[in-house]
Amino acid sequence: MTDPMKAEDAAAQLTLETLIQTAQDHLFIVDRDGHILDVSPGSAAVYGLRRDELRATTVQALQASGVLSPSVSLEVIRTGQPAQIMQRTGTGRQVIAEAFPVYADGELIRVISRSRDLTDLQLLQDEYALLQRRFAEHLKRHHEPAADEEDSVGELVVKSRIMREMVYLLKRSAPTDATVLMLGESGVGKTAFARQLHRWSRRGEGNFVDVNCAAIPESLFESEMFGYQPGAFSGASRQGKAGLLEQAHGGTLFLDEIGELPLSMQSKLLKVIQDGSLTRLGDTRSRQVDFRLVVATNQDLIRRVEEGTFRLDLYYRLNVIPVTLPPLRERREDIRGLAERHLERLNHRYDQDKVLHPGAWAELMSNDWPGNIRELENWLERAWLSAEGNVIGASGSKLSAAGDDAFAAESEVAEVSENPQAHETVLAPEQSLKAAMEAHERGILEALAATHRTTYALAARLSISQPSVVRKLKRHRIRLGF
Repeated sequence: MTDPMKAEDAAAQLTLETLIQTAQDHLFIVDRDGHILDVSPGSAAVYGLRRDELRATTVQALQASGVLSPSVSLEVIRTGQPAQIMQRTGTGRQVIAEAFPVYADGELIRVISRSRDLTDLQLLQDEYALLQRRFAEHLKRHHEPAADEEDSVGELVVKSRIMREMVYLLKRSAPTDATVLMLGESGVGKTAFARQLHRWSRRGEGNFVDVNCAAIPESLFESEMFGYQPGAFSGASRQGKAGLLEQAHGGTLFLDEIGELPLSMQSKLLKVIQDGSLTRLGDTRSRQVDFRLVVATNQDLIRRVEEGTFRLDLYYRLNVIPVTLPPLRERREDIRGLAERHLERLNHRYDQDKVLHPGAWAELMSNDWPGNIRELENWLERAWLSAEGNVIGASGSKLSAAGDDAFAAESEVAEVSENPQAHETVLAPEQSLKAAMEAHERGILEALAATHRTTYALAARLSISQPSVVRKLKRHRIRLGF
């Protein structure tokens, strides 16, 4: 008669052996003295020793001989706590290793460790860094930006050299599926760059799913990200729901404020990145997902790792192509283009044609904008809404409306400087002020159109946006002299 206890022990042993044999990670089972009891077959390629050689030695000996350095199992034996480290092997591989203690009756009896090879990931990062250096050197030697290069790309304004470098590098990485980590202060335009990267990619026709990790309560995060089956929890929809990860299938998933991702969700996200599959809440069936991952943060993720609030292995999975967007104060050449673009949006939204008073540009260009593009756009919207006339002005740091009269005075000075024969404008009999202003504006535009080659040059002369110049010329039926 078969002993049930022995049969159960045999089944457990077979189960353990199967897990070790089929493990994709490199598994080590170590006793409390550091003797290696078993390893997974794949460990041989990473650590440079056969499986039987590894099982015949100790982690102390492996560390002393440089087969691995440092040993994560020794750290667990020393502290009695789980540990996670970066490890360099004698074969030149870089792996991320984590280990967990096993206790029986309050005593440490085993340490289970697993490691994942990050060498290929590191090579990709090194190639990207080399590409950045070569491109910077190429620009210094060969490239001087021409005036007609100062243009916008999608939602982006890329007049400064440093931003054109960013655009070039993003274009080079767009055809790949490599994860991009956007770094930079709040408000520098990380979301806009992520959207443009999506448009350039082969997934441009797919969904762009924008997720702010700081805006979803931790209690709802898993159901929102992974979705759920009907009846998975109280209040769940009867039809169930696809999560944000599924919605990004075939497209791009943008995780903003990734530093705020709950620690409990980080391991689950890592599994999705590694395996390309997920399981909805309340379901037993896994679903394949295929998306390009782009993440962004204004935090120091390495410090978060050191504080224990961000997983080291997830950090290395995300930090494939790091792109640091500089603050607005370090690329002031972009301010005018950004302001003109936002004024165009405001004028279109409210069906008006307001412009910035020349005096306001000095304030825009000299401000440090600690809130970056977001602060600049908020400033412009407040100024736009505060202006009583069609000209937005500024006095010191306080917003003010310069009014049509101020603009008329500036315009008249411009006309006199361009046309010495210009005379003081007076109202004709029964002529309204609006009609007189229109006639005066037409006269200025006719005079300046004869001496300016492009609408951009004319816009710069009048201190208004180029699209505004185009509309005014069209309204008055004026063509440039050139």
